[in-house]
Amino acid sequence: MNTNGSALVIHGVGDLRLDAVLPAAPRSDEAVVEIAYGGICGSDLHYWLHGAAGESILREPLVLGHEVVGTVSRAAEDGSGPGAGTAVAVHPATPGGAGARYPAESPNLSPGCTYLGSAARFPHTQGAFSQFAVLPARMLRPLPEGLPLRTAALAEPASVAWHAVARAGDVRGKRVLVIGSGPIGCLAVAVLKCAGAAEIIAVDVHEEPLKTARLVGATETILAADADAIAAVEADVSVESSGNYRGLDSAIRGTMRGGTVVMVGLLPSGEQPVAISLAITRELDLRGSFRFNDEMDDVLSALADGSLHVDPVVTHEYPFSDAIEAFNTAKDSRRSGKVLLSFTPDTTPGAR
Repeated sequence: MNTNGSALVIHGVGDLRLDAVLPAAPRSDEAVVEIAYGGICGSDLHYWLHGAAGESILREPLVLGHEVVGTVSRAAEDGSGPGAGTAVAVHPATPGGAGARYPAESPNLSPGCTYLGSAARFPHTQGAFSQFAVLPARMLRPLPEGLPLRTAALAEPASVAWHAVARAGDVRGKRVLVIGSGPIGCLAVAVLKCAGAAEIIAVDVHEEPLKTARLVGATETILAADADAIAAVEADVSVESSGNYRGLDSAIRGTMRGGTVVMVGLLPSGEQPVAISLAITRELDLRGSFRFNDEMDDVLSALADGSLHVDPVVTHEYPFSDAIEAFNTAKDSRRSGKVLLSFTPDTTPGAR
């Protein structure tokens, strides 16, 4: 299939299409980026499977995709941003908005913050799963010399993990429990290793994700059904990345008294049955973690110098023309980690 001029558009539950889309004419501060790779995120899957990601409900056709890298094919006319031919990662957020108060140093918490490929606002913020994407030049981060685009495709989710680990404070020499070994969990393991954690214990309901966790730095793995083993960890810090109330419960029970639990997995909206009484009596510090700010710059540097090892997190790669098959693979967490779409025509589908 010729995908020139195509974009991956979600129209409703289960209705994902490669549609012919004409890119908008760029404004003076926008660049045209030829997309090389795009990572399928959990939010992309939720729009496809449920028509919503949390409280972001699909109300019009939406081009998916915010984990993208590529090459600038046309620089911004006003001279801002990188020049044509520059390989770039994309920071998909646009902070802003008034109303709710938030710390000035945390623009990720701004009430009007928008994100590529998000239905949080209406009209929706269209994403970048297309051969060419028109993007604000301020979103573009030039890749360090020698960093392959394929590796850089993990920069956005790795930045989410980097932000989460930073929320825990200094982890050097500490014992850390990571609940959920999907892509974000495994990237958190990799970041924790980069940050000097002494012990990293990864948990998941399936064995395959735990294999990936070991490849990126986990010193021990536990199947989620072994509640006694999880409770016995007594971690200094736990990172909850499963997005499930059972995972949060495990994180609370597996953290030492006076320890810290970082919650990066996005639980469904509404009430959740969690043993908060234990968090109170153990004086646990529960900290939320949402997206990221400028951490992508540090992530790109760490990817380039090899101190952040993430390649095993990518388990499958598909050409853009096989995007539906890629989504079907990505939804099966028993056998897939991060699934990449390649926008170059010669990609062969399959596992790593």
